[in-house]
Amino acid sequence: MTEPFSLKVYRNDLANIVQSVFQTMMDTEVEAAEGPGARFPAAITAAVHFAGEWRGATLVECGTEEARHFAARFMGIPVPGAIDDDVRDVMGELANMVAGNLKSLLPRGVELSMPSVIEGSDYAVRICGGNLVERMAFTSAAGGFSITVVELLQKS
Repeated sequence: MTEPFSLKVYRNDLANIVQSVFQTMMDTEVEAAEGPGARFPAAITAAVHFAGEWRGATLVECGTEEARHFAARFMGIPVPGAIDDDVRDVMGELANMVAGNLKSLLPRGVELSMPSVIEGSDYAVRICGGNLVERMAFTSAAGGFSITVVELLQKS
């Protein structure tokens, strides 16, 4: 059985990864914020799962307004009037990029899933068998968002 992975040791690395992805892909400055981050009445969550020596997931969550602004910045298009396939694709790609960069901190042999995206109001995402490792809030000119990393508990 592998030892639990403590991402708290890598908190600054996670913040740097998120800042780099947003700066590179959207020319958007983001800052880590205190606390677990806001909950959004209408939200969108993108998840990428890890499999292999370490199992878990990375989630990117924000309000629908923030997601639409991220899509516009990412794709160089006008802000979409509603959540559409472009917004979903951008959210999935942001989760994929954060998880892909985070993968370098994880044990060798870890693979990534395709992103999945959930949207709506008044919903909760639970990774069954998961143990919250880290949840970080961020702010940007488009608004707040959070990154959550979950470790799946290994069966002995």
